Amino acid sequence: MKNIIHKHKAFWQEKNIVLDIVMGIVFFVVGLFTTYYANYYAVLRASNSVTDIILDNLPVVNVDFIYSTGAAIFIFIVALIALYDPRRISFILKSSALFLIIRSLFMVLTHIAPPPDALYLDSSDFLHKLSSGDDLFFSAHTGLPFLFSLIFWHDKKYKWLFLICTLLGASAVLLGHLHYSIDVFSAFFITFGIFKISKKVFHKEYIHLTSTT
Repeated sequence: MKNIIHKHKAFWQEKNIVLDIVMGIVFFVVGLFTTYYANYYAVLRASNSVTDIILDNLPVVNVDFIYSTGAAIFIFIVALIALYDPRRISFILKSSALFLIIRSLFMVLTHIAPPPDALYLDSSDFLHKLSSGDDLFFSAHTGLPFLFSLIFWHDKKYKWLFLICTLLGASAVLLGHLHYSIDVFSAFFITFGIFKISKKVFHKEYIHLTSTT
């Protein structure tokens, strides 16, 4: 505990780093806003549902716990990892924001309605504020944990933790018929591209993050 306090005390004394964190927070908030409005647009423009070779052969399974509560636990874990060493915060915020913004652009481009037999989710759930159910392409439950597995690829324990989260998220949205298979499988490729862009654009922040282990 003393080590964590020492890390934070030394870190927050540098004004340029504090400013960098503030910019990361602003960028992340922009990502949340773009996600919200892209969801709203996707709901208005949603067309018909389509067939899917995988979903057509999968029964609908109740995955509400993994989809909703699991997502909340995932966010909590990421927050703990970031706060354990503040040098991680900036890259986590900025790469996550870039993920949200790029995903919002994809949502605006595609307007397919959800599978007709998709699992019903409680609209009062906190996740519903950011996910209308029409925000299909591409799957955030697959892409976001995969992004963090790439971010922490240098750290085996976090890499495998987030790869397990990725598999759980991908399996949940397919078993619940909450995403089409293309939403899930494309998430790996698009997210890899987002990571590469983040690593290049936010290179200084990435160096700080990788120096924490």
